[in-house]
Amino acid sequence: MRPLTERDIRLSFVNCSKGEARRLHLPKDHTDLPWDDLDFLGWRDPGAPERAYLVAERDGLLVGVSLRVASSGARGFTSRSMCSLCLTTRTGGGVALMTARRTGEAGRQGNSVGQYLCTDLACSLYVRGKKESVANGSLDESLPQEERIARARANLDAFLDKVTA
Repeated sequence: MRPLTERDIRLSFVNCSKGEARRLHLPKDHTDLPWDDLDFLGWRDPGAPERAYLVAERDGLLVGVSLRVASSGARGFTSRSMCSLCLTTRTGGGVALMTARRTGEAGRQGNSVGQYLCTDLACSLYVRGKKESVANGSLDESLPQEERIARARANLDAFLDKVTA
């Protein structure tokens, strides 16, 4: 992914108002991220833990999506969950249901799309082996890294298609 400016990020959002995009908190270190290893920029709002954001490049255009993070409930620390983007297995609340309001008329009617995502939104780093999940020790991935990256990108595109359809 190419490095993004604050302006790039704020202008990319498709499922929230311009005012909401202006007020959202950007990641503090967004200028120092490992951009070459990212398929999308994802972060949780430190001031509002139930909010998360995702910005991806699609067909040369940036698409930003505002997400709501479902509360994890009373899950046990040893339960496993799998991210639907990177297919990384995580324990201890490392995966959460995140919902995005759909764009257009569907979004105005209150429709949303949900996906189970890594709570830290570091999917790109997991598929590249730059970050490791504690739960993955017993579940070795058999696909080569390039295919894992392609699969994660395809899963991301499918999610964004649902949000913007």
